Amino acid sequence: ILRVFSFTKRKNMNEFIVYILFSQTAEKYYVGFTGDSLDERLRRHNSEHKGFTGQAGDWKVVYTECFSEKAEAMQREKTIKK
Repeated sequence: ILRVFSFTKRKNMNEFIVYILFSQTAEKYYVGFTGDSLDERLRRHNSEHKGFTGQAGDWKVVYTECFSEKAEAMQREKTIKK
């Protein structure tokens, strides 16, 4: 189990956050990025919906990284998913 915690607050609205979530119920990780509030994004992941994260409502943030450029965040997300 990945146990790295790096909770980084956004300094401004032009930052993009790459994050890793873990669900104990699903026993799975989810990697994503957002330009929105991480709290709001997590709330949406934990709501009931048809997507990958919609079936488990216990997603927790286990890792974050901040980037000033969207392209950098997208590339980092892609690298982590490999």
